[in-house]
Amino acid sequence: MQLQDLLYSQGFGTRRVCAGLVQQGLVAVEGMAAVQPSTELTATDGLRFTVQGTPWEYHAKAYLMLHKPAGTECSQKPSAWPSIYTLLAAPLRQRPVKGGQPGVQAIGRLDQDTTGLLLLSDDGQFIHRMASPKHHVPKVYEATTADALTEAQIGRLLAGVVLDDDPKPVRAAAAEAVDTHHLRLTLTEGKYHQVKRMVAAVGNRVTALHRSTIGGLVLPADLAPGQWRWLRPDELQAVRLPGPA
Repeated sequence: MQLQDLLYSQGFGTRRVCAGLVQQGLVAVEGMAAVQPSTELTATDGLRFTVQGTPWEYHAKAYLMLHKPAGTECSQKPSAWPSIYTLLAAPLRQRPVKGGQPGVQAIGRLDQDTTGLLLLSDDGQFIHRMASPKHHVPKVYEATTADALTEAQIGRLLAGVVLDDDPKPVRAAAAEAVDTHHLRLTLTEGKYHQVKRMVAAVGNRVTALHRSTIGGLVLPADLAPGQWRWLRPDELQAVRLPGPA
């Protein structure tokens, strides 16, 4: 792969722009300045380089985690709140995607007031696999409730509640009262406002909501709200496998 093509694949601009970055001496590969856009790179996996002093690592496909903060929308065209995409580095928003919208895409959505683990990728098959309700990827939510939780409410969440858009009962894969007002709920579906609507259906109300786990991947304690990072190979494997119910 030529250096200009590698930069293009990572989202640093058109091939012409990427060639110009190299010619201007703004690119270094493994610590060595590069001046020829056509330089052939035979080993790209894990290749480290810098563009205008910003360090980067080559990834054929992007798999990211983001700690979504409150007050952000999971939309490229937000209506009232800042987009989560503004939290990402510019190349991640510009990566070329064959036959699709450039850049990484959020896998599913969280409401603007919901925080927690969000996955993003430019791998269409991975996005479909993780987002499809047919695959029943478990997701764990930590909900703060307005009123104290009761055993009856937990029982109803496990037995199934009927929401207004579907006569078929929706069941939690797991439900636990961690504290009087702290509900830990595991779902394998992704209906609109599902946690809030299920809790409302049993006579309570969610006042704060946080997603802590997707599949076998737990949001790291050291990833602050608004921060993102690449998934490690073991984390990618964990999120692809069913997590504990």
